[in-house]
Amino acid sequence: MKDVKKIVLTGGPCAGKTTALVRIMDHFSSRGFKVFTIPEVPTIFLQAGMDYLTKNRDWFYEGEKDTLKTQLALEDYFMAMAQTIDKPVVIVCDRGAFDISTYLPKEMWEKITSLCNVTDQQLLDRYDAVLHLVSAADGAEQYYNTTTNEVRTEGIDKARKLDRKVVQAWAGHPHLRVINNHDNFDTKINRVLKEISSVLGIPQVITEERKYIVKVTGGTIPNPVESEIWQTYLVSDPETEVRLRRREWEKGKFINVHTTKRRVNGNEEIETERQVSNPLAESLLSQADPYRHTIHKKRTSFIYEGQYFELDQYLGRLDGLVILETKGITESEKVKLPANIQIVKDITGNKEYYNYNLSLK
Repeated sequence: MKDVKKIVLTGGPCAGKTTALVRIMDHFSSRGFKVFTIPEVPTIFLQAGMDYLTKNRDWFYEGEKDTLKTQLALEDYFMAMAQTIDKPVVIVCDRGAFDISTYLPKEMWEKITSLCNVTDQQLLDRYDAVLHLVSAADGAEQYYNTTTNEVRTEGIDKARKLDRKVVQAWAGHPHLRVINNHDNFDTKINRVLKEISSVLGIPQVITEERKYIVKVTGGTIPNPVESEIWQTYLVSDPETEVRLRRREWEKGKFINVHTTKRRVNGNEEIETERQVSNPLAESLLSQADPYRHTIHKKRTSFIYEGQYFELDQYLGRLDGLVILETKGITESEKVKLPANIQIVKDITGNKEYYNYNLSLK
């Protein structure tokens, strides 16, 4: 069967998905890919007369069930078409199946997926990557409006909450990437293109995210997504880094990702990721590099004023080390942090604090 990449473009209201889809189509078509874009199914239903705010519970339930069924059917139709094409194919979905769960009570979502004969894990496995574009309502409020989409009616506070609920809904996907807001919208779009290029195996220029040793004082992190991570480096060839990351995102629910990074042309690298089953992950651990410890840490991911961060609290032999990493914040932009996170030391580019080196025995 032909290898076709399927990517979800999601996010809160007024995030720039429509513009991003146009740029994706143009960018990758010009590089030899056939690009299919699957439209946002709830918008199709709304324009056809569906009312997702109806008080009629039977109508709401039927509408949501049919929304999921239509989403899955459209994806399957385009996957079948992709098999007939004699060039590489990428399918980009304007939202995916898990977006639907954001708007439903848990019991109703479970009933609908059962009727559609799919599990949550099967739905996650349908996609190679999920790119979440942060709503302009969070960090770029001056650009937020409800006039560019005739079916958009939510206020700015509700838009922020929806944006964060969508991130949490997709938290179980192994290749979830959150795309920040920027002063320059082109920067946001270019990050989308870069992330898709990585999924397609196109070499990327090596860039450094900003990293800091931090101290977390009283107070809480805003709208956190928490997980626990065990990262083991495996025996590999020179100039190649291979690791197995096991992330527990809910009690007893693990995501296992096998990652290979290979340098090409000096300052470029190709990174490939694949999700593996629990039994295969256990088997791969037998290939652990004997000169390195497994990195164990608690990760708190969060969005603050439109910027996305990962806060890692190291456990075990590195207990006490807390590192904050930015995601997609450009060099010219100021990092915005909650008041309870204080920067102790800037370690951007300091190889001593790379996980690969922290793991050395």
